[in-house]
Amino acid sequence: MIHSQVKSINRSAVSRHIDRQKSPNRPSPLKRPRAKTPTRPPRGHGIVLIDIGNTHTHIGFSRESRILQTTDLHTEDWANERNITRTRDWIGRTFKPDGACLCSVVPSATPAVQQALQELFGFKALQLTPDTLHGIGIDYPNPTTIGQDRLANAAAAKHHFGCPSVVVDFGTAVTFDVINSQGNYVGGVIAPGLAAMTDYLHEKTALLPRITIREPRRVIGKNTEEAMLVGAVHGYRGLVRELIRQLHQELDINAMPVIATGGYARLMARRIPEITAVRPTLTLEGLRLTWMAHH
Repeated sequence: MIHSQVKSINRSAVSRHIDRQKSPNRPSPLKRPRAKTPTRPPRGHGIVLIDIGNTHTHIGFSRESRILQTTDLHTEDWANERNITRTRDWIGRTFKPDGACLCSVVPSATPAVQQALQELFGFKALQLTPDTLHGIGIDYPNPTTIGQDRLANAAAAKHHFGCPSVVVDFGTAVTFDVINSQGNYVGGVIAPGLAAMTDYLHEKTALLPRITIREPRRVIGKNTEEAMLVGAVHGYRGLVRELIRQLHQELDINAMPVIATGGYARLMARRIPEITAVRPTLTLEGLRLTWMAHH
């Protein structure tokens, strides 16, 4: 009986082997065809994000879903070829971005940046304006006077934190941008920036030094530099807290997200409990979202 079973198994194996030989469309198991390597590169090599500020130009490189890396350049260097070379070297000659999105508060620098993108990559950037803004409404008498970086901040804040919410941007100026419960940008506050204020004191006085902004060691300064630091850091924390309190009052709400961004965001947020999140790349994120809304 065992012998019969062996014969039956052998006959079945032979039968399957003959069937494979008779079938012209079925590949031999010993010569399985290899999968072809795609010759076309995957769609999208990234997006260049450019925030042209008064002092620095912040540049980011992102994929569709997130910002991968950032760098800072001096805005004044767009007047020569330094930033063109730095941008090319930073992004790398092997990357081929799909496009760019920018915002600018320095109109004189914008054409130079657009020309640099054209020379480097063969395209110009989508510029964030009230007309190209997506995802947030504007309830403001003259939208064209709103800083483009402030619109980018508001768009990113609403997308990630909802509304109502407030963005505090610690840049050359300290700005507050307010998104109301209906999801509209409704205005804000502008105050001198920390470095701008301390530089002004240095430039307009005979004895006050130029200082580097950092955390003061004590509240009572024991020398001129310490006294200036206390005025800048602790003084601005008081300013921010009081303005947030008044914004709560005017919006008639008890709590809302307050997002800090800009160069001094982490330093200032350490002792401002009203700040609920720190996002150093919030402006670039607003540009990324704008680009995605148009593509």
